[in-house]
Amino acid sequence: MSTSVGAPLGGEKSPQPVTLVASDLDRTLIYSAAALQLTMPDAQAPRLLCVEVYDRAPLCHMTETAAALLDELARVTVFVPTTTRTREQYGRIHLPGPASRYAICANGGHLLVDGVSDPDWREHVADRIAGECAPLAEVRSHLRTAADPAWLLKERVAEDLFAYLVVDRAALPGDWVEELTAWADPRGWTVSLQGRKIYAVPKPLTKSAAVREVARRTGATRTLAAGDSLLDADLLLAADRAWRPGHGELADCGWDAPNTELLGERGVAAGEEILRRFLRDAHMQEARG
Repeated sequence: MSTSVGAPLGGEKSPQPVTLVASDLDRTLIYSAAALQLTMPDAQAPRLLCVEVYDRAPLCHMTETAAALLDELARVTVFVPTTTRTREQYGRIHLPGPASRYAICANGGHLLVDGVSDPDWREHVADRIAGECAPLAEVRSHLRTAADPAWLLKERVAEDLFAYLVVDRAALPGDWVEELTAWADPRGWTVSLQGRKIYAVPKPLTKSAAVREVARRTGATRTLAAGDSLLDADLLLAADRAWRPGHGELADCGWDAPNTELLGERGVAAGEEILRRFLRDAHMQEARG
């Protein structure tokens, strides 16, 4: 995803390289209590910082070490939170460090600039979905018909862009997601199972497309990325360098790519290690000038 920068005029100094860091949030940088995967004795567990409160209770965390790393990272790179969350859900997160000017929500459906959705980007995404995909109403109708009330807990639409189901994983038939994928694929939709949620997302709705737009606007010369789910695969593939934690949908299916490093760490420890790798790479690029 490198962005070309014109050659400097004679006698001018080359522009300082700009590193863009695009990272998924849930189960990549931030973790619910159920996803922490702490393996050490309680007395040796790392101190945790709560970064999201929901219904007046702490929901997501990162280690204090990870918080310090993110604070530094956001000061030396263009750090872009890149999430499938809706804008409202993203608004509950309070990450350490300076506020990011750019953020990507709804899996690329909304490009936030200083907290406000960019209307031109939203229109561009809507046009592509309308031209390449079956309507959302058709997908929702199929989901309602195909899902079994025995394991379906909720059916939701996010930002009028995509749909998802909240399910009882223990009761979900093992081949149901595969069958849904076979139905959705020729209609231009992608299916992803993440925890208790099954997402149905239009194929043009990608994190990588929105990140390319941020790279274009910022003049970034290098892009780093991290993520754990199938909805992050396009983001990882499009980056110059990427990292995948030892847990999650991509790890479960053995996903790999030449530019992606597969980490052994799982849970909140993986989030800390990802930030350490981001920062190390950014400093190396800065030193090379």
